[in-house]
Amino acid sequence: MMTIYFPGKLVFGNGVIGGLVEEVLRLAPQRVFVLTIEPLVDLVRSFDFEGISVTIYTGIVAEPSYEDFYEVMRDAEAFDPDVIIGIGGGSVLDLAKMVAAQLGNEQGLDQWVGIGLLKGRARKLVCVPTTSGTGSEVSPNAILVDGRDNQKKGFISPFLVPDIVYVDPLLTVSVPPAITAATGLDALTHCLEAYTNKFAQPFIDMYAFEGMRLIAANLVRAVKQGDDGEARSQVAMGSLLGGFCLGPVNTAAVHALSYPLGSSYHLPHGLSNALLLPYVMAFNIPAAVDRYADVAVALGCDRDGDAMATALKGVEKIRQLIRECGIPATLREVGIAQEAIPGMAADAMKIVRLLKNNPRPVGLEDAIGIYKSAYE
Repeated sequence: MMTIYFPGKLVFGNGVIGGLVEEVLRLAPQRVFVLTIEPLVDLVRSFDFEGISVTIYTGIVAEPSYEDFYEVMRDAEAFDPDVIIGIGGGSVLDLAKMVAAQLGNEQGLDQWVGIGLLKGRARKLVCVPTTSGTGSEVSPNAILVDGRDNQKKGFISPFLVPDIVYVDPLLTVSVPPAITAATGLDALTHCLEAYTNKFAQPFIDMYAFEGMRLIAANLVRAVKQGDDGEARSQVAMGSLLGGFCLGPVNTAAVHALSYPLGSSYHLPHGLSNALLLPYVMAFNIPAAVDRYADVAVALGCDRDGDAMATALKGVEKIRQLIRECGIPATLREVGIAQEAIPGMAADAMKIVRLLKNNPRPVGLEDAIGIYKSAYE
């Protein structure tokens, strides 16, 4: 069975941000609460909401935690907005989604961690991504780090899918090369893990394959020529398609093994995925060789008569993309000690909701082996 929830309205294209104000005004709000980051405050202040009371929150500086959520909720509850707008990267959008869901909700946070436990959402939600990576603007997912056990917790619900989404690739032009690379590889990983997923679906395969194709063909240009509007647009579309994959199929072992890198070592989520992607691919290929051969073709490789040879080309193509994007390729390069590997593997084993999707079972020793391969 497959269920997919789309936003109520999605607007995509260079320059479409100009229509956002009119869109919000049609909702007839009295109070609008905007979550964003400091560099985007001038953009937000340029919006003429015609006398509507607006509060801007800019306290999000890293992957969000429970503490970050409670802090922003204090401001949001005091303001009591009709509409919540998230303008930023995945961390901003995840928190905007959760704030919109929690306002007026009698459930405590721990009561809706997991899949399908949120009972509803009373406030309107608008999301505007300014990076091309997480796909949060169209997914039913949000992630918080729980300081009580230092684990990333997933909140998955159709009520987290926004009412209105504006994707303007020109908003990503100012994103620095390293962030462009890491977020783009994150989006590519969403598509790749959906396509090779144990629970892959033909309908989602279309999004996943095209997302891989668009990102692989355009990411290096977007990294090296940040003002290339066409490259930015193609990567943004690939990221959007990856976001559509996250609800009905979701990710697998790459993401599960990347979580300890973020929660324990505070590495950016996209970089964590990129560090592990080729090694998990190599581990998985024997269990899904035809699927990984398709992946290689989507990445731009020629198809050989032998599926295994084609699939292995895909691994090398990912390594090439990482090199050309100029980001680290091993755990050693980002300062993770080899002695930390068993603990990271034990933490990764707790992410059952993602590991169950992997085409090849991953046990503790398998995870240790993948981390060791990624360390060299």
